[in-house]
Amino acid sequence: PALAAMRAAVRQFGGIVSKELGDGLAAVFGAPIADDNHAPLACHAAIELVRRVSSLGDPGLQVRVGLHSGHVVAYMVASEFSKVYEIGGAAQHLAARLEAAAEANQIFVSEACQKLADGHVRFEFLGRKALRGFGEPLPVYRIMGASDLSSWRVRRARSVSRFVDRTTERALLWRAVERISASRQTVLLIGDAGIGKSRLAHEFVQDLRTGGWRLLDTECSPSLQGASFSTLKRLLLSLLEAVAKDPDRMEDPRERLSAIHRLAIDSVLDVPISDSRWSELEPYARGRAISEASCAFVESMARHRRTVLLIEDLHWVDRASDAVIAAIASLQAPNLFVFLTTRPNGMPEWIARCHAEVIAMRPLDDDSGRAMLADMLGASLADADLKNRIISHTANVPLFIEEVCRGLKDDGTLRGQWGDLALVRPIEELGIPSSIQGVIAARLDRVSRQQRMVLQVAAALGPRSSEAVVRRVAELPEDTLQDCLGSLDRAELLVRIDSDLESSLEFRHEMVRQVTYESMIEKVRESVHARVLSAFESDETWRDDPDTLCYHALRAKDWPKAFNYGRSAAQKCLVRSAYADAVDYFRTAMSSLDKTPPTDLRETNAIDLRMEARMAFIWSGRVAEWIDLGKEADQRASKIDDVGRKVAAMTVMAGGQNFYGTPTEAVLLGEEVVGLAEKSGNPGWRNLALYNLGQAYFLAGRYREAEQTFARGRAHLMGSEAIAPFGTPPKYTLLLCCMMKSFTHTVMGELDAAEQLQREAAAIA
Repeated sequence: PALAAMRAAVRQFGGIVSKELGDGLAAVFGAPIADDNHAPLACHAAIELVRRVSSLGDPGLQVRVGLHSGHVVAYMVASEFSKVYEIGGAAQHLAARLEAAAEANQIFVSEACQKLADGHVRFEFLGRKALRGFGEPLPVYRIMGASDLSSWRVRRARSVSRFVDRTTERALLWRAVERISASRQTVLLIGDAGIGKSRLAHEFVQDLRTGGWRLLDTECSPSLQGASFSTLKRLLLSLLEAVAKDPDRMEDPRERLSAIHRLAIDSVLDVPISDSRWSELEPYARGRAISEASCAFVESMARHRRTVLLIEDLHWVDRASDAVIAAIASLQAPNLFVFLTTRPNGMPEWIARCHAEVIAMRPLDDDSGRAMLADMLGASLADADLKNRIISHTANVPLFIEEVCRGLKDDGTLRGQWGDLALVRPIEELGIPSSIQGVIAARLDRVSRQQRMVLQVAAALGPRSSEAVVRRVAELPEDTLQDCLGSLDRAELLVRIDSDLESSLEFRHEMVRQVTYESMIEKVRESVHARVLSAFESDETWRDDPDTLCYHALRAKDWPKAFNYGRSAAQKCLVRSAYADAVDYFRTAMSSLDKTPPTDLRETNAIDLRMEARMAFIWSGRVAEWIDLGKEADQRASKIDDVGRKVAAMTVMAGGQNFYGTPTEAVLLGEEVVGLAEKSGNPGWRNLALYNLGQAYFLAGRYREAEQTFARGRAHLMGSEAIAPFGTPPKYTLLLCCMMKSFTHTVMGELDAAEQLQREAAAIA
């Protein structure tokens, strides 16, 4: 079993076992087919090899690994019955000496291998060691773990098939890259789930990295689609990580940004901001600053070195990030190649505006599908009928082909190791499901009840999760949890990632997570989300993340918490000028609150929430909905006989009517609101109501009445400290009254009065 596990680990990462030595083996990467990525692949294979042997559960089994990268002599040894691919030379001897020097379950690496794999793998320098057969002590490193958390790398690491075909798509990509010397180039790769977008994208950008390009990459997440700037935040973190790892000690691009632009970057990264200059910016100015700072950041990286910016799964991008990515994709930066992937239903509206080249991916042709099957099933499986049937059922979609083969291996129809499988049942009994979801669901049906619960918890958490959170939510005994995680890892449904982060878990493909999540019955799903919410609430690191807490509260149908977290998330979006997202969160908070038992307190909260939400609707241009908010609030205030809130609601309605209704309607409503506001004794709302009424008179052509109303409002506001609800300062309303009064005098030809008011407004501003 140990040797079989070792062979599987080598083959999984494209290596060839050249010799078995009884209790060990020798393997080669990058031969007979050259691969510039051979050192990282060998390191990942070594990590996987140690993991697989350890997972056998035999404490008596220990393994040591030595790795070196260098030139070898390779030759084929043929006999009557077999062929063996042999390697020899000093490089092989150094790898063997490193293995001999390693401690149990550790991986020792030469300096040559370390340099080629650095960045993909974390190393610890052990100093120089004397190795038998070498005259001087040599630098030796120990592998501490993999450092790349890209989900594509997880999928590639666990893939049982090699990259095939895509000649046409790769040619189009190379043609696009060749054009960037004259101008920037943006390419969108579009294709259905499982078609191989990520595989092609990453195989291609690895070729660019070999040619000296810098790679900046990020992924959009389905569970963070509602969280404003979630994708942009991950992109900026990728940029900062690239700066930190730059071998040429590149200057941090933030140092060249203006103070406001640095504050904009901090706001996206959730860094606390105490500088009042940020909070004093107008809403659109904050949004513009975030976009400009992000573009400047990317441009600075591209000026220093040719850069490929890979953003995957745009169909899951949050709306706030979407606008910034559109600006980045339109940059005129000659050294920048923007590479995007999406499913057909998620093509951004701005793609045509940035003149992106769209490359549509098609299923593999039959020959490529057979080549993929031959690689997975092995040359010994010569059953053409089986291969044809798989190709017919899967329509040559790569992920579908791979999942069908996994399902046949899981249920015992195919036996052996990948690359050497045998068919043990007649072809008539296969019963391959006709959809990829069906294949995955059939595999899920074969896991135990406890394993299914662990999968469900992980699916609720999203594509990637922390083992510590899964442990807390699943509430299983530790040995049971580890057995479940080990089994799911071996089945390659939920795989462990060795990284700088604490024990992470990830689904091999997002479709596996979707099928797991959608197969849960409603009550189970609610229960899982409730437990996740409870776990996050007890962990202070999540308390400042209302987006995530709202997501789980909503799906747990915990309406009071969904209201509170939705409101907090909306407020967070308003601060960042992410108005479309703020509108969504306000709506979530409103609908959640309405699902709680009816009380006067609920109605009070509902009115206040609508007044608070008005700015999000105003700034996103939804004037009709702005008026509707006021109407709903007015009706609720009347039911609980709250005069103060009725005035607030009607003031909001009156402001909306100036932009959306007829002048006559606006004047009638404005006069009614001013009368109520003066009776209510709330000076903040009275002042705003006067401004709205003056605006209504102006729009109706009643200029003298408009000028008099603005004068009344100005007189009340001079020296006033009355702040309108939700933080509207009196000087802001005073400024508006002065501006509109000046404009009214201008229209009436009273230019001296208009000029005096213009100077007053300028002084206030």
